[in-house]
Amino acid sequence: MNLKESERQLDLKRTHYIGNLNASLKGQKVVIGGWVEDLRELGKLTFLTLRDVTGVAQVVIIGEGVKQVKDLNRQSVVRVTGTVQETKSRDFPFEIKSEKMEILSRAVHPLPIDPIGRLESNIDNRLNARALDLRNQKTAAIFKMRHHVLQSIRKTLVDLGFIEVNTPKIIGSASEGGANLFSLKYFDKQAYLAQSPQLYKEQLTIGLERVFEIASFYRAEKSHTVRHLTEFTSVDIESDFMDYLDVIEVLETVVVNVFEHVEKNCIEEQKALGINVRRPVTPFERLTYEEAVEELGHEGIHLGSGDDLLDSHLRKLGEMHKGFYFLIDWPINLKPFYIHEKEDDPALSRSFDLQYGYLELSSGGRRLHDPNKLKERLIEQGLNPSQFTDHLKAFDWGMPPHSGWGLGLDRLMSILTQIDNVREVVLYPRDPERLFP
Repeated sequence: MNLKESERQLDLKRTHYIGNLNASLKGQKVVIGGWVEDLRELGKLTFLTLRDVTGVAQVVIIGEGVKQVKDLNRQSVVRVTGTVQETKSRDFPFEIKSEKMEILSRAVHPLPIDPIGRLESNIDNRLNARALDLRNQKTAAIFKMRHHVLQSIRKTLVDLGFIEVNTPKIIGSASEGGANLFSLKYFDKQAYLAQSPQLYKEQLTIGLERVFEIASFYRAEKSHTVRHLTEFTSVDIESDFMDYLDVIEVLETVVVNVFEHVEKNCIEEQKALGINVRRPVTPFERLTYEEAVEELGHEGIHLGSGDDLLDSHLRKLGEMHKGFYFLIDWPINLKPFYIHEKEDDPALSRSFDLQYGYLELSSGGRRLHDPNKLKERLIEQGLNPSQFTDHLKAFDWGMPPHSGWGLGLDRLMSILTQIDNVREVVLYPRDPERLFP
């Protein structure tokens, strides 16, 4: 049976996004589409507020169209053909007089949350209906901003000569010592979800020299805090012929460029979130581990040489050092097996953490490139070099000196948006209790 052309192909095209309309288009016919945010009946007129991802517009419906929308629920999806005209509304610079409206999808009430935000919902309910939550302009602003942040990071690293790579997330051996790994059966073999691209990105410097990756990684930590997730997005770089102080400069450039890009390109998103993003003061302060221990001692917190800095210690340091700062030259015993020692003091490492107050955003440093030293360090840390055979053999092929870091994108977004709970800045967060949706 042959179908008519009109039945065979439904026209879903729009002539404009709402955000591209303006009063200068008066008299022009347009086709727009989106979801109904509000409906107001005034006698023989109905005013419909229509929103798409770019903005909101007022649509005036008269005649037979009024009957069509009488029982239409808010959040339903429609396509409107009409003419741009002047308006008496103080909330809109123009309006669209509807000539034709197609109801494409009806929203079934009651909805699980109010996406307009008139009725507040707790974060669990919002995450359970995350796709609908994105119609809330504050929520949408977060992820539009995140899009811009990723654009900025990629541009900065590419401009600095880095090549984007993709490393495996299903791995056959425990990386970085094997702590907090998710394990799974890979057919008849034991496998793990990668917690970092560390070993792969080091190997890739042999041929590609400067590499970066932006990807999801996994840590089986049963942490119930506002800053921990079991699946997180990490920005990682590795570069040969760079020392740890060189990659510190790369990291600072990445972060500063993110803030400058968002400040300039996310004006509406900042308004929706009620924030003002400003370029951080540079250069970021550099505080050695020994200086940090000394400062804590003045505050009555006495640590021995080589003691780790606990969350309570970092919170105290964060009170004294606002904003971004680097903690450098950590004791070698507190760092992973692949971190290089300081030649003038082997008890310390050529390493750093980037802090924002108490919050750790990034960790990095110079890596060992001598295979014999690397094997010794593995043994010192109670690890079996035979479990790292595939990694170690690359060091016999001419491994250049190299350094790198990993940056938690979700934590950076939390700082940028001034939102404490990292779950707010992740579309579908995963923590020990949340596996759906």
